[in-house]
Amino acid sequence: MAIVKAEALRAKTPDELKTQLIDLKKEQFNLRFQAAGGQVENPTRAKIVRREIARIKTVLGQKASSENAAK
Repeated sequence: MAIVKAEALRAKTPDELKTQLIDLKKEQFNLRFQAAGGQVENPTRAKIVRREIARIKTVLGQKASSENAAK
């Protein structure tokens, strides 16, 4: 997977973001097991996944706060 920009994430719906977040968390879990077993194919992938998770959480928070401000 390529690195996702925050602008592309803002265009998605919260449900799409949550689905993507779940997929990334599963990938992070698998990467953690690979690292523990010494079978890591791409060691930098864990860092990329961690940052993408943070980006998605940030965008979800921004969407939630903008909805609360609109009410």
